[in-house]
Amino acid sequence: MTVRIDRLSNGLRIVTEAMPHLESAALGIWVEAGGRNERPEENGIAHFLEHMAFKGTHRRTAREIAEAIEDVGGYLNAYTSREMTAYYARVLRDDVPRALDVLADILLDPLFDPADIEVERGVILQEIGQVQDTPDDVIFDWLQEAAYPDQPMGRTILGPPERVSAFTRDDLAGFVRTHYRPERMVIAAAGAVDHDAIVRLADDLFGALRPGLAAPAQPARFVGGERRELRRLEQAHVAMAFEAPGYRDEAMYVAQVFAGALGGGMSSRLFQEVRERHGLCYAIFAQHATYSDTGMMTIYSGTSAEDLGRLCELTVSEIRRAGDDMTEAEVARARRQIKAGLLMGLESAANRAERLARLMHIWDRIPPIEETIARIDSVDVTAVRDFARELSGRGGAALALLGPVEGAPAVDELLEKLAA
Repeated sequence: MTVRIDRLSNGLRIVTEAMPHLESAALGIWVEAGGRNERPEENGIAHFLEHMAFKGTHRRTAREIAEAIEDVGGYLNAYTSREMTAYYARVLRDDVPRALDVLADILLDPLFDPADIEVERGVILQEIGQVQDTPDDVIFDWLQEAAYPDQPMGRTILGPPERVSAFTRDDLAGFVRTHYRPERMVIAAAGAVDHDAIVRLADDLFGALRPGLAAPAQPARFVGGERRELRRLEQAHVAMAFEAPGYRDEAMYVAQVFAGALGGGMSSRLFQEVRERHGLCYAIFAQHATYSDTGMMTIYSGTSAEDLGRLCELTVSEIRRAGDDMTEAEVARARRQIKAGLLMGLESAANRAERLARLMHIWDRIPPIEETIARIDSVDVTAVRDFARELSGRGGAALALLGPVEGAPAVDELLEKLAA
């Protein structure tokens, strides 16, 4: 399997990885334009735009877009994150040109019909309502807001209903003109792909697209704080976060290993202590989220109102204790879990294509998988203990609580216990 990279004269990058044993290909266009690229009055527009891309172009109706891919047994979808919007497809080998043509069409020539905008506005408002009614979804939006208050990084990706209700055709077209520029795009493909053919087709489809000068995203600043809402639910949901390294920081690998050892599986400290030993919850986990200039160490669980205080205390205790007695066996297990997850994921063409796109956006190159494995293997127990102590002494945290949470400790109380 060989990775190849090319760049068009306008700055658009094409990266592919041939997987000769496959008959299908995954390909897509990853645009560096997500939630954090929005101005306050635009909050939610990147996600709205993702929806509208499938509603029709000057060449194809919404139905024809779907049929162009599904008639050949393929799959077409998209997603919006805080730093990226992605449009991708999965098709058989001979249908790669068709898929790339459809993707180019929906990105470069959307119709933005006013009637379709109104229909999709209703769909997105329903989506927002569904998230608001799902505690273990909405609590992560609140946690992000508490961690990065009054910043693009802290705003919800879906946007508030009042913003979504006001977007116009001109707003959508303006965001495209500003952010959908070739130097901010990566075409990535993996599987049964012909690199040279994709480059030629990309040049035909995107070669006339002019570079732009979109303003860089506002730097993120982890502040921390608390948001809680009392709601009549069976469970109290709690999520806490600490500032952690971003994906351009070498310490990212230490943070990932720490998250795995702390709450990455059934053998992790939090699962064993909070669930298995004390029976305080059904699910509890820790994860490390990375962005270009910041990161978050996040811990989530749900429990009963009467057990919430104890759960929070035990969670903080396990973080603090990790700085003193995290073992080499735990670190080795976490390293193996991360490596296995990475290597198993690479058996999927879709995962490979996404990895290629993300690494190009981060590094403008594709580090060999051996380099990544070596960085994971370099994390030792001393580094993990040091990271845990640093997390305990940093002095900032975000806390989000939803449900019967009257008796939950405040974020300042948890920080005091963490530093004790």
